[in-house]
Amino acid sequence: MLAKIKSGALLGVDGFIVEVEVDMAFGLNIFHVVGLPDGAVRESRLRVPSAIENAGFKFPEGKITVNLAPADIRKDGTAFDLPMAIGILAAQRMLEPESKTTPTPKLDDYILVGELSLDGVVRPVRGALPLALLARSQGMRGIILPKENANEASVVTDIQVYGVDHLTEVSTFFRGTRKLEAHQCDMKVAEEENPRDFSEVAGQEVVKRALEVAAAGGHNVLMIGPPGSGKSMLAKRLPSILPAMTFEESLETTAVYSISGRLRKGGLVRRRPFRTPHHTISDVGVIGGGSGIPRPGEISLAHNGVLFLDELPEFKRNVLEVMRQPLEDGRVTLTRSLMTLDYPARVMVVAAMNPCPCGYFQSDGVQRCSCGVAQVKRYRNRVSGPLLDRIDIHVQVPAVDYKDLQKERRGDSSAAIRERVQGARKIQLARFSKRKMHSNSQMETRDLRKYCKLDDHGHHFLERVITQFGMSARAYDRILKLGRTIADLEGAANIEKSHLAEAVHYRTLDRCE
Repeated sequence: MLAKIKSGALLGVDGFIVEVEVDMAFGLNIFHVVGLPDGAVRESRLRVPSAIENAGFKFPEGKITVNLAPADIRKDGTAFDLPMAIGILAAQRMLEPESKTTPTPKLDDYILVGELSLDGVVRPVRGALPLALLARSQGMRGIILPKENANEASVVTDIQVYGVDHLTEVSTFFRGTRKLEAHQCDMKVAEEENPRDFSEVAGQEVVKRALEVAAAGGHNVLMIGPPGSGKSMLAKRLPSILPAMTFEESLETTAVYSISGRLRKGGLVRRRPFRTPHHTISDVGVIGGGSGIPRPGEISLAHNGVLFLDELPEFKRNVLEVMRQPLEDGRVTLTRSLMTLDYPARVMVVAAMNPCPCGYFQSDGVQRCSCGVAQVKRYRNRVSGPLLDRIDIHVQVPAVDYKDLQKERRGDSSAAIRERVQGARKIQLARFSKRKMHSNSQMETRDLRKYCKLDDHGHHFLERVITQFGMSARAYDRILKLGRTIADLEGAANIEKSHLAEAVHYRTLDRCE
């Protein structure tokens, strides 16, 4: 007797159909699982029989073979427990309807995923959202999965999402003796607002302006300044001025958190991620990887959000270097012997560093730099030129003046800045409405020619700057993107010389040697 159940598995952030084939034959009591299963899948041979018995069903005697097709792709996780159990029940004809006149759901119309406890309770799994998207793309009627994953999966429209607590609910559903209610996503669920506000930062108006430009266009930022000047304080307040995510961005970010098992109850991720890895992190922790099927790293968990790298030169050299390709391409490609996976990595990198090991290089305060020239050079060389070239904005963060600390009014609030940022982003969304882009930082060369045209004054000005500072072609492109963002903040249709001058200012502030 043979039964086939539809399930799903993940390759990166994309799902693919796995057909769970269950064959029962006479012979010794043996339970085989084939189809390149990992350790967690093979352990289902122990979980599934106990779950079936404790749910009130009889586990069959004889030889049982479960094949996970396609058999040439490695399967991992515990999500195949539920389809295996339903396949065994179906092979025993225990899911036959009680009345032949009553229409019953068809097994082929649904994707089944879920881990089983020994008493038949269905436990949550990773990747519910990508699997729901898979069910819709394959034209399935719906997906049956653990109740804890139902709100996440029900974000996907045009399919039925059934959340279940126990194996018996699924068996009675297919027998036609129980009706399951399709789960409706609570789209009103929202996360807490960021309590930090830019008005709490004393002084640093130039830096605040630079972060406003960065937020408006999704640009990378490097802040250089002495200890206590407010670099970390400013970075932690950046999320309060970031624009709200579009629905497509929310889906992308939620999918990454779903497959990594970090998704909270409440469906969509609505606030842009803000990840702050410690400088002792490994390259695998940043870029992704691990044993078995590689998992997303910090740069993917920050997708559509901010990756804050405090004390940038303290990170290991290889950790910083592996980020160069993702920063350029907006994705991470992890190649292993049996597979190649792509994870999204479209992030704003915000980095902070001291100008020298002691932190007081060229300081105007009482503290004087105690570092030698060679020490300063070695310290700065920990961050490579190619990586710095990929950071659009380099801004100095000087020590805060006492008069600024005593001021009652400390600049615009986060709400006021965010309103300007939202206005600039609306212009960009309209500009790129026919492309899968959300900000100026994602523009490619052909887009620069179309949207960043300069007049003669702009061309002459930029030519002098590029020649004088010996900037690369990449730096030229970054200046154009910054100029476009500054123009959008002012609501200007064309990039003017003043916009280019501010953009160039952000590219030359780090040249203080």
